[in-house]
Amino acid sequence: MYFELAILAVLAFGYSLIAGKVEKSMISGPMIFVVLGFILGPSNIGWLGNDIGVNGLRIFADLTLAIVLFCDASNSNLTVLKRHINIPTRMLLYGLPGAVILGFFTGYLLFPNLSLFEIAAMAAMLAATDAALGKAVVSSTIVPARLREGLNIESGLNDGLSVPILFVFLALAAGNVADSDIPKLAMSYLVEELGIGLMVGLSISFMAAKLLKFSHRKGWITDAWSQNIVLCIAFACFAIAQEMEGSGYIAAFSGGLLFGHLLKEHKHKIILPTEGLGEIMALLTWMLFGAIVIGDAWHEFTWQMVIYALLSLTIVRMLPILLCLERTGEALPAKLFLGWFGPRGLASIVFVVIMLDHNLPHGNFIAMTVFCTVFLSLIAHGLTAKPMSSWISKKA
Repeated sequence: MYFELAILAVLAFGYSLIAGKVEKSMISGPMIFVVLGFILGPSNIGWLGNDIGVNGLRIFADLTLAIVLFCDASNSNLTVLKRHINIPTRMLLYGLPGAVILGFFTGYLLFPNLSLFEIAAMAAMLAATDAALGKAVVSSTIVPARLREGLNIESGLNDGLSVPILFVFLALAAGNVADSDIPKLAMSYLVEELGIGLMVGLSISFMAAKLLKFSHRKGWITDAWSQNIVLCIAFACFAIAQEMEGSGYIAAFSGGLLFGHLLKEHKHKIILPTEGLGEIMALLTWMLFGAIVIGDAWHEFTWQMVIYALLSLTIVRMLPILLCLERTGEALPAKLFLGWFGPRGLASIVFVVIMLDHNLPHGNFIAMTVFCTVFLSLIAHGLTAKPMSSWISKKA
């Protein structure tokens, strides 16, 4: 355990020394750390991943998402968002269901061995986009602000919205619910996930922001302890919502939006330390993904899985986005950009672990398909982040 911790610490320190250089290249940090994880993992050198397992990977992914979602939401430009709210709204209300439906039909054609509900569950797992993998685009100042905010809001909310859809399909695939109970079950999951998530995230962030301002006026906060505030709030939003059977992702993102709004111009200094921790956590999670998953799974990828992954990253994602943005007034380059940058990542990995707990007949096959998609997304979106950002800055 300590040996693995030493490896993680040394590699994270080494990357911090060259992060600026890497960010200017076409190779992303997650790509580097997945390769390192693969090399150091049980399938090769064997220095990493022996004592962690898939459940440990989920914990890393969940904590990383809590930090990334909260910080990204806190940094949102609400003025730009209000002016162009139709972009993320249409992507969530129409693009997300469209991706699930199109992903289902694609899976139906490619995977005759899976049941209909298993295919639907897999489509739901891959409908959510990754805020951590999309950060290179969302944080790029050369990308038009309306597109950055649109992608930020979409990636911040669609993983939480995908959870109730996934739970319904998993229950059906496992045979735990009758067909007549589907509408009631779906509504129950939706209300619980969204309602509890929003309630927890907004209430905790509101109280935290008010207490923070009060303590600041009294001079009770030290510089050292102020760096821990955002981390504590993000974890509290996520963990309390999850404990109450709501969506921790919705709680973290909605809480971050309100927290950033209440702190206004003072938010950047207090968010920065936690944002840096989120960057490290994301890279370490990707290294564990390379060690635990890719090392064992890559030789099990079939051509059908690769085809499905490629279609999921392109037509399945992009066509619904293009159609749902038809009436927004956006030009074709902007719609293509928004459609392309829907990377699959940490949320899909978490969904796989949840799915495996349901013991579906073809659970391992579904997991391999999702992992294949995430791996290809990591490469494709990592390589295209810089050139596509430069392209859209001249087109939109």
